[in-house]
Amino acid sequence: MPRDTIVLLGVNHKTTPLAVREKMALSGGYQEPLTALGGLEALKEFYLLSTCNRVEVLFTCRDAGVAAQQVLELLFAGAVGSRELEQYIYQYQDDAAIEHLFLVASSLDSMIVGEAQILGQLKEAYRHAAELRCSGFILNKLLHKAFSVAKRVRTETRIGASAVSISYAAVELARKIFGDLADKKVLLVGAGEMAELAAEHLVGQVAEVIVANRTLSRAVTLARCFNGHAVALEELLEQLEQVDIVISSTGAADLILHKEEVRTVMRERRNRPLFFIDIAVPRDLDSAINELDNVYLYDIDDLKNVVEMNKSERDREAIKAERIVDEELLKFNRWLANQVATPTIRELRELVDQVVRMECDKTLSRLSEVSEQECQAIEKMGAAIANKILHHPMQYLKADHHCLSRNERITTVRSLFELDNRAEKR
Repeated sequence: MPRDTIVLLGVNHKTTPLAVREKMALSGGYQEPLTALGGLEALKEFYLLSTCNRVEVLFTCRDAGVAAQQVLELLFAGAVGSRELEQYIYQYQDDAAIEHLFLVASSLDSMIVGEAQILGQLKEAYRHAAELRCSGFILNKLLHKAFSVAKRVRTETRIGASAVSISYAAVELARKIFGDLADKKVLLVGAGEMAELAAEHLVGQVAEVIVANRTLSRAVTLARCFNGHAVALEELLEQLEQVDIVISSTGAADLILHKEEVRTVMRERRNRPLFFIDIAVPRDLDSAINELDNVYLYDIDDLKNVVEMNKSERDREAIKAERIVDEELLKFNRWLANQVATPTIRELRELVDQVVRMECDKTLSRLSEVSEQECQAIEKMGAAIANKILHHPMQYLKADHHCLSRNERITTVRSLFELDNRAEKR
């Protein structure tokens, strides 16, 4: 019997704009959608991942077309139209689904290649699926393999060692100046992609993330993703009195902050150091701000050299990481292939064990005055003979063969030992 199909479908930052991802995000936690998925007859095992950058459903099924349609209608049909679903949803099966999961776990599919946060998100999502018994034999094995692939990539490469985005370089610069960021407050001015990237790096490192944006609703959305809070752009000066680091990346045509405004703020701050990073083009911040005492301003040009030097190193490490993913995909496929033969192996073992038991019992019943030790010796001999007989058929089922497919070999063994006839007689 052919094994179940493994399917992964979803949306992410590469395929889908934020405005659409917001509609499809599962903001109410995992329990409700996982419970709902459990009501779909087409699914056997399933797992759900929801982050700010992606929503993905991984499942096993017999009919991939029917199952995928049921999942899409259940989770997303009420949020977006059918045209958007067709345009943005990606769907992978078997090898492609497994490879995509490994790439995600290893952060090779992340907005920031090499970031470590995604692995924790995967494990948290798996915990919910396991607690609700949504995942089973195949997905449990697959997800644990994904975790080990990610660990191997981290151990054997330096994929996360170098800043390869302006936003990442900005955060790294802040760490070099302040050291530990755990007690620092960060203000993101602007809520576009650059701010989102910076926030990705700041999560878990700083005490608080505040997002200021001209459109407050957009600031609220971004802040919610990173457990921060939002303010209006008009509150900028007031916020400067409280924060330690400001990363500005608006799309404004003119400067949004001038030297004299910051001078006033510094008096209120009693000259506590204030660190500005301007990654906007054109620049958001008056370059003269850097002339003030205890104020440090870096712009995008200061960061570009760091990024360019690190990109080539990260690319080399990504090639190594992708090779590891390919190796682990081959290993998992071998394991999967063996699962197809497992029922036949089990039935063959049961058949031979039954024959051995019957013949041992028949022989022992004809012998008189046989000691317990002698009985055990005869039974042990029978088991050893069974193992010898089974060795080659088992290897034939498990090993790769250049002429016959695994299903053809399974059919041959079942025919030789009449396993199907035996099953019908039960």
